[in-house]
This record gives sequence, C-alpha cells and structure tokens, in this order.
Amino acid sequence: MRFIKMTGLGNDYVYVDCFDQSVEHPARLAQVVSNRNFGIGSDGLILVLPPDEGVDAAARMQMFNMDGSEGQMCGNGIRCVCKMVHDHQLGERYSESPMRIQTARGVLSLAYETDSHGNVKTVSVDMGSPILQPEDVPIDAEELTETDQPQTFKLSVPGTTERFNATFVSMGNPHAVIYVDEVSEETADLLRSWGEALENHPAFPERMNIHFVEVVDEETVKVLHWERGSGPTLACGTGACAVCVAGVLNEMTNASITAHLPGGPLQLQWRDAEADNPGPVIMTGPATEVFTGDWPS
Repeated sequence: MRFIKMTGLGNDYVYVDCFDQSVEHPARLAQVVSNRNFGIGSDGLILVLPPDEGVDAAARMQMFNMDGSEGQMCGNGIRCVCKMVHDHQLGERYSESPMRIQTARGVLSLAYETDSHGNVKTVSVDMGSPILQPEDVPIDAEELTETDQPQTFKLSVPGTTERFNATFVSMGNPHAVIYVDEVSEETADLLRSWGEALENHPAFPERMNIHFVEVVDEETVKVLHWERGSGPTLACGTGACAVCVAGVLNEMTNASITAHLPGGPLQLQWRDAEADNPGPVIMTGPATEVFTGDWPS
C-alpha cells in the first residue's frame, strides 16, 4: 500500500490514495500505522477517495482516529487532502480552485495558494456554520449544570472535585472550550491527566474534543487540544474553529482571531457572527507533505 505522510501544523496523518488502490479494514489499519513506535506514526489515517456518484466534488475524505474510531471531520486533515489531490493530480478535477471535498459533514469548499513550484502551501477552508443546539453537538444537558453564558455549562472532571465552565460547539464534531488563566506546561499536564475522563464524560454520547484556551487579547488566543480517539495533538483545526465561535459567544474575542496552537498559528474568521443566521467559519493554515512510502500488505 502506497501512502503519504502529511501534516497540518503537526497534526499528522497517514494518507492513502484510494483512486487507484483499495484499503481493507481501515479502522484496524489506522491503529497499526498510527503507532509511533511500531508503525509510521500519526494521529490517524485519512483515505482520499473518488466522490460518491452524483456528488459535485473533486474527492472524498474519510478519516479514522488512532484508536480506529471514524471521525466526521478534521480541519487540518482536509487542508492536506486538498494538497494531495492537487499536487499528485488525483482524479479529473485536481486543478479546480476553489476545490470541493466531500466529507461526512457535507461538501466543503477550499481555496488554496501555491508555491514557486506550483505545489499547494496554504489552504483556506469554508468549515460551514457552527452547530450550537446542545442536543445537536451533542451533549446531554441534563447531566450538566447550566450557566448564564450562551452554550456554556458547568463541567466536572469525573473522579475529582474540579469543575469548569465549558462552552460547547460542533463543527461537524463536538468540542468543549474551557478558558484558563494561562496556557503553560502545568496546564498541559492537567489536560493530559484529565483528558480521557473529560472525553468520556457521561454527558457526551459521542465523546468530546477538549480545548484549554488562554485569551491573550481580542484577536489572539493560545490553545491546547485533547482530541477524542487520539489524545493530545499539536493542532486541531475544527477545535480552533470552535474556539473562535466560543470567543464571540462569550464576548471574549473578535470574530477574526489568530489561534496559536502547539504546532503553529491558524487564522480563523467567523463570518456574519452577529447576524440572525451566522455564516461559516473560515480556517486558513498550511499543509505539508513529510514523506512517502510503501506499507507491507
């Protein structure tokens, strides 16, 4: 099986061109190739396939976390899908701009910039409008305590006396945004200690992505991520989008921000955030090819 290792700000996946090869048992394969000691090493596996019949798109993306669970969406991953389709000329529509990619959240539109060699270097993704109804995130609100802030509930860490205000946003996958005084190594240690318990909290029927956020100013935040099925990661694109939305809802940040993640910065803009029908979140960041190889069958 031929594969390409790609990364979006350190959020790395193994990508497989399924235009001309097939993958059996992708959930199990994701667990094996993701292992950083005995496999390729990644946050998961992403298959790049032809779009379903009748779907107006250049390609389809299917992603699996490192534990083998299938995810609905990956913001850093879809930027790399765009780069892979374009640079490796997959399918008949590889040169379209904007490029349309089919995902479990629908078809998303991606605009890209190329370098002097004609390869994609930066991608802006229309991530769609956030999903804000608690039952659609989804969370079981009866398991949590309401606050006077929109989309925000008191969240306890199972097995401890710790409680946080958490703002819940879905970008096709569920996110809990928790504000902290400072993002530091101590904060990262706490996230590593509590991440699994929070991810699997009984109020979260589909588990949860957890993000600790420090507000630097109205246009700048620092973020640490715990991704469901993968644990701590260097970047989470959908999570950064959720942080942008949560900042507006809580009147803590503007609708356009720079999110500094462990792997680097992402640019986020929530269009028409104050409108009756808010628009999509636009995410802009790099996509990088690391290496290619052959995985034994």
